Amino acid sequence: MRILAIAFALTAALPVPSQVLAHEFWIEPLSYQAQLDDMISGELTNGQEFAGSQLAYLPQRFERFTVAAGMRQGDVENRLGARPALDIAPLSEGLHVISYQSTLSTLTYTEWAKFLGFSEHKDFADIEAIHDARGLPREGFVEGYWRFSKTLVGVGNSIGRDFQTGLDIEFVALDNPYTDDLSNGLRVQLYYLDDVRGDAQVELFEKEPDGTVEITLHRTDADGIASLPVKAGFSYLVDAVV
Repeated sequence: MRILAIAFALTAALPVPSQVLAHEFWIEPLSYQAQLDDMISGELTNGQEFAGSQLAYLPQRFERFTVAAGMRQGDVENRLGARPALDIAPLSEGLHVISYQSTLSTLTYTEWAKFLGFSEHKDFADIEAIHDARGLPREGFVEGYWRFSKTLVGVGNSIGRDFQTGLDIEFVALDNPYTDDLSNGLRVQLYYLDDVRGDAQVELFEKEPDGTVEITLHRTDADGIASLPVKAGFSYLVDAVV
């Protein structure tokens, strides 16, 4: 089964805005499959449930923004303030792995319930005890966070494999979403630094062609692998938080 569209996003220590439970950050290609003479274009998006605001290309906001295909790799470059932020020529025919790591951002929490709600949603069952053990206040405390995102774009024959690009927290797709048989699911492996992250919650956002979004929760096994149900022609966002 061929998946015509797939996106990976991984975020760490996300803030919880005032009107929503949580936000994700992802790279969303304008087209997930392209020809060699096309441009690879995509938006940096901050939002929820596959909808949000698009961010411009601003180097002060990221520590790295890279693309790799086959034996070639390089930095994603664009005009300052350009949108879409991703707008590059393919490096070669095959699978392109695009990754992004933000700079440090901070958020001040004024309401304990919002922090606790986000933490529970992201499966941090012991966060209250950890917070109190550090002697931190329950309001007016500051959280620092980074965002790590990847996306896969198929060019031409789309042949190739995802790999660890060096993000501190990273999903690696063990199957090629454009060429492999995914009737038994798409396998992804979750890493934190140099170790696999076992028994971790993985949130899967599935967007239908009509824009309807469904969210399901999954877990990695002892090897950090989760097998995710996918359908041809749908878009997918995969999220985990450390």
